[in-house]
Amino acid sequence: MAHMAPHKVVLHGHELSYVDSGTGTVVLFIHGILGSQRQWTHLVDKMDDDHRVLLPDLFGHGESAKPLGDYSLSAHAAAMRDLLDHLGIERVTLVGHSLGGGIAMQFFYLFPERVDRLVLVSSGGLGREVNLVLRSATLPGAEQVLSVIASGPVLSRVEALGRGASKVGWRPGADIGAIWHGFRSLGDRESRRAFLATTRAVIDIGGQSISAHDHLEGVLPIPTLIVWGSKDRMIPAWHAINAQRAIPGCRVELFEGAGHFPHLEDPDRFARVLREFIADDTAQEPPTAAEG
Repeated sequence: MAHMAPHKVVLHGHELSYVDSGTGTVVLFIHGILGSQRQWTHLVDKMDDDHRVLLPDLFGHGESAKPLGDYSLSAHAAAMRDLLDHLGIERVTLVGHSLGGGIAMQFFYLFPERVDRLVLVSSGGLGREVNLVLRSATLPGAEQVLSVIASGPVLSRVEALGRGASKVGWRPGADIGAIWHGFRSLGDRESRRAFLATTRAVIDIGGQSISAHDHLEGVLPIPTLIVWGSKDRMIPAWHAINAQRAIPGCRVELFEGAGHFPHLEDPDRFARVLREFIADDTAQEPPTAAEG
């Protein structure tokens, strides 16, 4: 679709790719590790008739640059702030998936005056537990292992196995499809280096190393929605309970049977829940100075 063609902007000498579609209140979607703007594009037509939808590729991902340097949550959040400054956008609803949820919370911590609402999807930063595959990326030698796993011959062999399985009725779910596409993006050294730097900024061998709880206490609450799949094998769904404790008054929507990508497994429900949440004027608002 013509309106889906990505734009490019140079921020601090590095090119960032993003989709900008629609008019109205602005919704900024932030993808997770090994993700890209592609994981949100199916939502554009469901949202952009009365919202302005921004879908960036984080640095180190997708079509954006993959420079040496800082891949911390704060660095990613600052890049999102720079994108909004470039576009002249003051305030947004933030929607963050997995790592993107951690970035969204960090953005709110750093720039609270620029966030209207917060939507956390299978979010990082709300507990220690995380899948062993991501923990293993923090081990010495991980880059060499990745270079083999993401090599052309190995990927071709796995794809051949997948085609064979599909002939006998196997259908990959949303999780397998999204993760497989992410691994396919690791064919070059710059992408692998950026993936490892991003992962190691938030995960150690014991699990997630960054907790939002330290940051969220004492920050004025804003309307917050938590979305999680009940069968998430990357980050357990009970982290949503942690989020409710950290963010008073937040809502939780559990997608029964969905995995780590509920927005891909049931996009119609996800878009409906998101639109209703943004439109709900009765959602908790931060107290004004007069009320404090």
